[in-house]
Amino acid sequence: MPDMTIGQLANAADVGVETVRFYQRRGLMPTPPRGEGYRLYGDEDLKRLNFIRSAQRAGFTLAQIAELTALDPERDRSEVLHLARERLAEIDQRLRELKAVKAALGELANRCESGAGQCCPILEAFETAPA
Repeated sequence: MPDMTIGQLANAADVGVETVRFYQRRGLMPTPPRGEGYRLYGDEDLKRLNFIRSAQRAGFTLAQIAELTALDPERDRSEVLHLARERLAEIDQRLRELKAVKAALGELANRCESGAGQCCPILEAFETAPA
């Protein structure tokens, strides 16, 4: 039974009202009909909002979250597993990239600290790096 205004729903999920509206515009959450001049939301809306936020924290994009919300938890288990494994592969790739960036920046910081050269090696590397 709907019993929350959009502000109460947003508060319960610890998000802003505009976040709820954004998810509605993206089709991730339904927009309930207007009742007595305002829209009312229920527990299912709160569950959906929490689902979206949890999936975002796991690194899923809004497009991927739309796919996840369309899946049935019992029938589409293999598809959910496939999406999760894709996300894990993306995370692994990002971790490899971040490790390479960390190593490169660490090397530049060491060169900067040693005072080798006339120019700051960090700023010089940023200037000469391809866009």
